[in-house]
Amino acid sequence: MNDRRITKAAALKYDQAKNMAPRVVAKGKGYIAEQIIQVARENDVPLHEDRNLANVLDAMELEAEIPAELYRAVAEVLVFIYRLNGEL
Repeated sequence: MNDRRITKAAALKYDQAKNMAPRVVAKGKGYIAEQIIQVARENDVPLHEDRNLANVLDAMELEAEIPAELYRAVAEVLVFIYRLNGEL
């Protein structure tokens, strides 16, 4: 049996002046996901693991704003990041 997990990653961007909601600016599986994670780490971007959210974001089109159904899940991620930044 193969123990290898398929890694998924997505990156969101939110500009309150330009967008109503965060947008999916990068997404991918396997090698692409690893590259997204590496770039985030190299740029001190906080990472948050949520397999279900990653699956949903992976199904979205690039540059699409997240739908209202995801506001709560993404808000929880943003709270995590804001708290982390406050502690740094």
